[in-house]
Amino acid sequence: MTERSDGQITVSGLTKVYRKVRAVDDLSFTVAPGRVTGFLGPNGAGKTTTLRMLLNLVTPTSGTATIGGRHYADLEDPIRAVGAILEASGAHRGRTGRAHLKMLCYAAGIPASRADDVLNLVGLTPAAKRKFKGYSLGMRQRLGIGAALLGDPQVLILDEPANGLDPEGIRWMRDLLKGLADEGRTVLVSSHLLSEMEILADDLVIIAAGKLVRQGTVTDIIDSMGAAQLRVRTPKPDELIAALDPATVVRRNEDGALLVSGVDARTLGDRALEARVPLYELVADKPDLENVFLQLTAGKAAIR
Repeated sequence: MTERSDGQITVSGLTKVYRKVRAVDDLSFTVAPGRVTGFLGPNGAGKTTTLRMLLNLVTPTSGTATIGGRHYADLEDPIRAVGAILEASGAHRGRTGRAHLKMLCYAAGIPASRADDVLNLVGLTPAAKRKFKGYSLGMRQRLGIGAALLGDPQVLILDEPANGLDPEGIRWMRDLLKGLADEGRTVLVSSHLLSEMEILADDLVIIAAGKLVRQGTVTDIIDSMGAAQLRVRTPKPDELIAALDPATVVRRNEDGALLVSGVDARTLGDRALEARVPLYELVADKPDLENVFLQLTAGKAAIR
């Protein structure tokens, strides 16, 4: 096996213009090894075009995209360096899953036994002898991920890998990708499943209309949208409001709860105790990734 590079993905000033449409516009970001990075954006944001430029399937108008400091086309043994899936796996309808992977092994100079190893890794051993035409969309996704893993690559680039997977399959994929990142590999995942990305990803790259909107850890990006709002339920709302600092913002929710911002939970609890106000509920209501994503990309989606 070839020696692994550090696997860092570096996109610098990347631009792609199709006639008068700037699909990707001066985009720069990095993806670190040992972490799962979510690549997010509305439809038409330029995610797939960016991934295709990274894999040398589309020529940039300007800028660079490198893997371990090298362009994909310059990698000596790309299947052992980078595994990628940009859509549900395609294979001959009459070929079995095992035969499909063995064919890829043969073409890449990889021992045929690796096909069975990968089938086991992606949970397709029971369906290894079934023909591709009988595979569900979820099974085809698993086969595609298996094909991406044939070369035991340092870098994985996956575009919407959860399409067609049921809840058990999504959990399987999450555990697999986290495990690969824990081994020091670079994992870049494009997805529209924001609730899943909030669980799966360590870092996020968010783009809209071809431009970078935000990059950082999941926690930092969510926290950047403001402190958590407190949801409070008490039989004495007026007494509680009177006990709080005048600068505290309090709104009354339709269900009778108070929505409080400008104070932390500990301070509010102390003030309630001092005022002898009972609390039936005190919950920090942090914004989730879906709400943060919608705020960051509002009005920036491209229609193409």
